[in-house]
Amino acid sequence: MFFVYGTSGQLFRGSMEQLRQIRGVGSLARTRRVEALGRDGRDASEDAATPALPMREATKGNGFESSRPAPLLAYLQTQGATQRRPLSLVADVMSHHPITLPDSATVLQAWQLLTNQSVGQAPVLNVAGQLVGLLTRADLMQPQQVPDPTQHALAWQTLLARPVTEIMATPVPSVAPESDIRRVAQVLLDTGLPGLPVVDEQGQVSGFISRSDILRAVVTDPPLDLWG
Repeated sequence: MFFVYGTSGQLFRGSMEQLRQIRGVGSLARTRRVEALGRDGRDASEDAATPALPMREATKGNGFESSRPAPLLAYLQTQGATQRRPLSLVADVMSHHPITLPDSATVLQAWQLLTNQSVGQAPVLNVAGQLVGLLTRADLMQPQQVPDPTQHALAWQTLLARPVTEIMATPVPSVAPESDIRRVAQVLLDTGLPGLPVVDEQGQVSGFISRSDILRAVVTDPPLDLWG
């Protein structure tokens, strides 16, 4: 389930397919085509030329056969390892303690927070703790709003004193924790956003899922259930 929140509250609630029909939610133009990828993340064209893993052996048991690389099979037998549940939901990979900004914050306060916490973005919340926008470092450095270096220092002071509500992305898409990770990845590709706030039905932010969270899950164990 996806949502769109703005300064006036919840503006949308629905599926990924419905969300993709909405304009004005922070969409950025894509400048290059995404090449087709194989199941292991390589170019699909490489799959046909890549030989299968050698040294595979079949194991029998419980009336069925399975095929695994011999080294992996030996490891599982010696370690007594059990198969872990693949990750498939936003709640499996999201950050549970997101860095957030109040809508009363200034540009200076926002910049200091993002820098001190080493994050590239932060959901913006109103006084009730509800999502109203998303602020990124890119928003803070938009060429049309950053004063020219030759301008008087007062211009910079004016910029730093501006409220984040004037430059944040709003309305902004968000997602429920029980949503499919693959659908979140599609929305990130569609919008160009670095991540999505994770919210409940009341717009309360419980986490944040970023591109980095998804990529990190891809290369760790247990794996993402990308092909289920």
